Amino acid sequence: MSPADAAGPADVVVALDVGGTGMKCALVRPDGTTVHTERHPTDAGRGPDAVVETILDVAEGLAGKARADGLDPVALGIAVPGVVNEAAGVAVWSANVGFRDVPLRDLAAARLGLPTALGHDVRVGGLAEARLGAGRGTGHVLFVAIGTGIAAAHVVDGVAATGAHGAAGEIGHILVRPGGPRCGCGRDGCLEAVASASAIARRYAEATGAGPTGAAGGGGLTGGGLAGTPASAADVADRAAAGEPAAAGVWAEAVEALADGLATGQSLYDVESIVIGGGLARAGPRLFDPLRAALHERMTFHRRPRLVAAALGDEAGCLGAALLALDAR
Repeated sequence: MSPADAAGPADVVVALDVGGTGMKCALVRPDGTTVHTERHPTDAGRGPDAVVETILDVAEGLAGKARADGLDPVALGIAVPGVVNEAAGVAVWSANVGFRDVPLRDLAAARLGLPTALGHDVRVGGLAEARLGAGRGTGHVLFVAIGTGIAAAHVVDGVAATGAHGAAGEIGHILVRPGGPRCGCGRDGCLEAVASASAIARRYAEATGAGPTGAAGGGGLTGGGLAGTPASAADVADRAAAGEPAAAGVWAEAVEALADGLATGQSLYDVESIVIGGGLARAGPRLFDPLRAALHERMTFHRRPRLVAAALGDEAGCLGAALLALDAR
């Protein structure tokens, strides 16, 4: 019997998707229906202890909201970035939030008195896309989130692999261009250093003489291009489509690198579907048409995976956190 089949009519899960800047929160029914959403600032600059307290306060407030509305909160799911030991319920490390070995699951369970699960933000997003979104109906899914960085989740029969140390899915650190751009991890030529949204913006700035921009393009494919403002990945995609040589070169390099990374992923995981999410996926056909062709060129004896855009948008984190919590009950 699935968690949805066993649920009562008023059951909801309290779900939080915590990022370095903001926190997406929801009350989610076991069938994946969202009945209430909220957003709160994370304000990671206050330090990890303050962030933990905010997470607990927000979760407690959501549980109270559910009860006030006649609903029954039955579990709590929390998704965080970084390295997560899901079995122990510990946020091991996060550069964005500042966590170091935080026993967040136990702290939350003690505060709310609810069964609690702690998951990695990309893995829970992949879980949601595999079970409720673009990968639904396929048993083997590779979810790849492309924004400021690149990370992945390998989901088999509705379960996301965590790895021996909670660090599975770091596809952004596959070496695709030896001697290439320096990655934030300290190595040269990682996929993330060539094909993430922030890397595309930075490499375009360098190619056009604007110099390194670091944060250009932010974490997603958002607009920009105002006078004096560094071009974002969205601007690069638009300018490439319009035939600008520098933008076309940077965009083509990113697509080729992504195809190399995804081909490696397909060699390792042999999935039915590769689901692309994150800000770069908003480029639509400008990304998917050339990427699909480049990936297929790299397939020899491997089966060609179905390459599709994520369907759940920024709801995926909360939905996946809810699913993880229900699975753990």
